[in-house]
Amino acid sequence: MDEAEASGKVWREQVRRRVTAEQDRDALARLIEYDADPFEVELYELAADPRTLVIDRAQRRNAGQHERHVRRLSQRGRRAAS
Repeated sequence: MDEAEASGKVWREQVRRRVTAEQDRDALARLIEYDADPFEVELYELAADPRTLVIDRAQRRNAGQHERHVRRLSQRGRRAAS
Protein backbone atom coordinates (compact mmCIF):
# COMPACT_ATOMS: atom_id res chain seq x y z
CA MET A 1 0.00 0.00 0.00
CA ASP A 2 1.50 3.31 -1.03
CA GLU A 3 1.33 6.56 0.90
CA ALA A 4 -1.70 7.91 -1.00
CA GLU A 5 -3.72 4.74 -0.40
CA ALA A 6 -2.80 4.72 3.29
CA SER A 7 -3.75 8.39 3.63
CA GLY A 8 -7.07 7.76 1.86
CA LYS A 9 -7.83 4.82 4.10
CA VAL A 10 -7.17 6.86 7.26
CA TRP A 11 -9.36 9.71 5.95
CA ARG A 12 -12.24 7.34 5.11
CA GLU A 13 -12.04 5.71 8.54
CA GLN A 14 -12.20 9.14 10.21
CA VAL A 15 -15.20 10.15 8.09
CA ARG A 16 -17.06 6.94 8.94
CA ARG A 17 -16.26 7.23 12.67
CA ARG A 18 -17.21 10.85 13.30
CA VAL A 19 -20.73 11.98 14.11
CA THR A 20 -22.79 13.40 11.28
CA ALA A 21 -23.19 17.12 10.69
CA GLU A 22 -26.88 16.74 11.54
CA GLN A 23 -25.98 15.24 14.92
CA ASP A 24 -23.54 18.09 15.59
CA ARG A 25 -26.18 20.64 14.62
CA ASP A 26 -28.81 19.03 16.88
CA ALA A 27 -26.43 18.80 19.84
CA LEU A 28 -25.45 22.44 19.46
CA ALA A 29 -29.12 23.42 19.20
CA ARG A 30 -29.83 21.71 22.52
CA LEU A 31 -26.82 23.45 24.06
CA ILE A 32 -27.98 26.85 22.81
CA GLU A 33 -31.44 26.28 24.27
CA TYR A 34 -29.76 25.80 27.64
CA ASP A 35 -27.09 28.51 27.38
CA ALA A 36 -26.85 30.81 24.35
CA ASP A 37 -23.18 31.69 24.48
CA PRO A 38 -22.11 33.75 21.39
CA PHE A 39 -19.38 31.25 20.48
CA GLU A 40 -21.85 28.35 20.68
CA VAL A 41 -24.29 30.25 18.49
CA GLU A 42 -21.55 30.78 15.92
CA LEU A 43 -20.69 27.06 16.00
CA TYR A 44 -24.37 26.21 15.52
CA GLU A 45 -24.62 28.55 12.53
CA LEU A 46 -21.60 26.85 10.95
CA ALA A 47 -23.03 23.38 11.65
CA ALA A 48 -26.45 24.36 10.30
CA ASP A 49 -25.02 25.85 7.10
CA PRO A 50 -26.46 23.91 4.14
CA ARG A 51 -22.99 23.69 2.56
CA THR A 52 -21.63 21.98 5.68
CA LEU A 53 -24.45 19.44 5.54
CA VAL A 54 -23.93 18.79 1.82
CA ILE A 55 -20.16 18.39 2.23
CA ASP A 56 -20.59 15.99 5.15
CA ARG A 57 -23.08 13.87 3.22
CA ALA A 58 -20.82 13.83 0.16
CA GLN A 59 -17.80 12.75 2.20
CA ARG A 60 -19.79 9.96 3.86
CA ARG A 61 -21.21 8.83 0.53
CA ASN A 62 -17.73 8.80 -1.02
CA ALA A 63 -16.28 6.77 1.87
CA GLY A 64 -19.16 4.29 1.69
CA GLN A 65 -18.93 3.90 -2.07
CA HIS A 66 -15.21 3.23 -1.81
CA GLU A 67 -15.76 0.58 0.90
CA ARG A 68 -18.40 -1.15 -1.26
CA HIS A 69 -16.11 -0.99 -4.30
CA VAL A 70 -13.20 -2.56 -2.41
CA ARG A 71 -15.51 -5.24 -0.97
CA ARG A 72 -16.83 -6.13 -4.45
CA LEU A 73 -13.31 -6.32 -5.85
CA SER A 74 -12.20 -8.67 -3.09
CA GLN A 75 -15.29 -10.86 -3.60
CA ARG A 76 -14.54 -11.06 -7.33
CA GLY A 77 -10.95 -11.98 -6.55
CA ARG A 78 -12.05 -14.78 -4.24
CA ARG A 79 -14.49 -16.12 -6.85
CA ALA A 80 -11.82 -16.04 -9.56
CA ALA A 81 -9.37 -17.92 -7.32
CA SER A 82 -11.91 -20.68 -6.62
